[in-house]
Amino acid sequence: MNKKIVVVNAGPRKGWNTDTIITEAARGAEEAGAQIIRFDLFNLEKYTGCVSCFGCKKEANKGHCICRDGLTPVLDAIREADGLIIGSPNYLGEMTASFRALYERLVFQNLTYNRETPCCNERMIPVLLVMTCNSPDTGYQNLLQNYCATLNRFVGPTEVFVCGNTLQLKDYSKTDWPWSMFDPQAKIKRHETVFPAECRKAYQLGKSMVSL
Repeated sequence: MNKKIVVVNAGPRKGWNTDTIITEAARGAEEAGAQIIRFDLFNLEKYTGCVSCFGCKKEANKGHCICRDGLTPVLDAIREADGLIIGSPNYLGEMTASFRALYERLVFQNLTYNRETPCCNERMIPVLLVMTCNSPDTGYQNLLQNYCATLNRFVGPTEVFVCGNTLQLKDYSKTDWPWSMFDPQAKIKRHETVFPAECRKAYQLGKSMVSL
């Protein structure tokens, strides 16, 4: 039976950096024989982050968020998956609000508050966490280490892939005022020379996930 890999895009821009990187990772997994189940969080029905109802802390619901909304099919699919690829752009030094909503619900449902068995997830799966950002990728180690540590503990062994200094626009000259913080030509050159290599790396990471 083919492995099932859930792919989650927590960014809003189709065809741009996050979408492209996770699509390449998904292609690698699919070509290695996996079945891909994809969700684009910005296209789902209305949903929220954790509402702290503590329904998942009851024995009958252990490991299951009881809120029923647009994230329910995503959480259900991840629970049955053999791997998770999730990507988000960095907004103001953090992942998107959509990523945070899923992250809260995904992790909290497995947290028991029990010292002896703090996690009730009995089916840990490999995770590829992708972050893209328009700034250099050197300033977010603590942020990513915290996400990685939590996902390791409650979802499964997590690998982080960061794609920094990304291209934001095809033509920076068409903005209403100069985006003088950036060097448009350097951004374009990097997108043409470095970004393809990052896509190839994402492909290999997705492919490798299938053998884990």
